Formats: sequence, C-alpha cells, structure tokens
Amino acid sequence: MIHQTVTRNNSVMHYAVTGKGFPVVLIHGFGEDSSIWNNQVNFLKDHCMLLIPDLPGTGPSLNKGDELSMESMAADIKAMLDQENIHRCLLLGHSMGGYIALAFAELYSGYLAGFGLVHSTAYADNEEKKKNRQRGIELIEQYGGYAFLKNSIASLFGNAFKTAAPEVVAALIEKSKQFSNRALQQYYQAMMLRPDRTAVLRNTALPVLIIAGTEDVAAPFGDVLEQAALSDHIQLHVLEGTGHMGMLEATTQLNQYLLNFIQQHSRMNPS
Repeated sequence: MIHQTVTRNNSVMHYAVTGKGFPVVLIHGFGEDSSIWNNQVNFLKDHCMLLIPDLPGTGPSLNKGDELSMESMAADIKAMLDQENIHRCLLLGHSMGGYIALAFAELYSGYLAGFGLVHSTAYADNEEKKKNRQRGIELIEQYGGYAFLKNSIASLFGNAFKTAAPEVVAALIEKSKQFSNRALQQYYQAMMLRPDRTAVLRNTALPVLIIAGTEDVAAPFGDVLEQAALSDHIQLHVLEGTGHMGMLEATTQLNQYLLNFIQQHSRMNPS
C-alpha cells in the first residue's frame, strides 16, 4: 500500500493506494476514518485499484482554516484523482462519504463511470434533523467530541450485531478519540447545510449503487427505498437486520455487492 498526500488550498489530504486495475475511490463517513473500509480493501485489492482518502480534518489529513462543505471535499477528491492522473473512476461513499459522492457527481460527472451510496441519502436534512445537528455541535463544544461519539456510534449498529460483537463497536468508539472538536463540528455544519440532491439520482445517466440496511437509523430504510425508485439506473441491495455499518456488520455480503458493481462497470469503462 502506497501512502500519498495532496494539497488543495488549505487542505492537505492523505490517501492510500493499493491494488491494480480500474480505479475505485472509497470515501469514509462522519466519525470514522479510512480504516472503516479495511475489510473491503482486503477483499477488493485483488480486483481493482483502490484509493482510500482520509478526509480533511480526519487522522493525518489537515484542514488549516477553510470551512468544510460537501463541495470542498468533492474538490479534494478531484485533486487526488488529478494528482494520480486518473480520468475515470468509480466513487463509493459511506454515509457522509455518500453526500460527498453526490456532490462530486453533480460537479465532476465526467470523471465517473458510476457511483455508490453505502448507507447514505440524497435528501437534505429536514428542520428537525438540522436542529439535532445544531444541538450536536453544542454538545461537542460542551462535552467534547469523544463523549459525543461514544453515545452516537453504538446507535449506528443493528441490535443483533451489537450483541454478537460488542468489541467491534467498542473499538470504533475508541478510535473516535482522534477527532478534534472543530473537525467534528465542521462536518456537522457541512451536513446540516448540504442541499437536496435527489435530482442527481433522478437525472444521472451513470449507474448508481445503493446499499441499505433494514435497521439503519441514520439513513432510514424507507427514505432509501424512495430514492432507489427515482431512476432505472439505480441498483439497490438490501442488508437485512443491518444498521448503518454494513462494512462491519455484513462484510461478506457487502463485499460481494461492491465487487459485482465494480466488475460490471469497470468492464464497460476501461481505464
């Protein structure tokens, strides 16, 4: 695995590259880093080239002052692709990473052979969700990011998995200590202000993969089903009894869905 950095404006984004073949970008979500994809990387690296960034404000990736947005982080992904001389790829995003993938598809669709939303949504936050985000920003300020994530991360998993593998949940909570309060608050602000992008799903000519968990409280199953019906270009896969963290909860099943999508659409778009 090769580790690189790319600089854009006030962001220095670290990313890893591994495998050979058609380029596939894996974008992590809020409160996690690129290692959330480790189970997928170990499986997929024999089938394609993987680029796995740590978004600005996560791990070693720095954001030196600019306000973060889905658009700014999409621009960081574009800068990474330009640095690697990649003109066509598949983009797969988990949760907030899916919001970034949608922004990228809106702004830079020419780079894409397709994109995927893994436990994510094209809907904007409704007023209740925005109030919860603002409350989250205040709680992070008052009690710190770790205390906030300690309470929220466990709720992302399905009940069966939490019972069967509490050590996995505990490890993800422990890893969340790396985040600064400021980075978490900026991510929440960016999510709160993002626009509705259902039009991207409705109007794109690109193939779209959507992964949904039936017990997902962050990207509710009903919302995801509504979005999956927006276009014939959308391919939906459902993870039964799974929450928001299919990468960990349903690794084998998710890996196969991702591989099938990658193989289908990389054959149609040779790099």
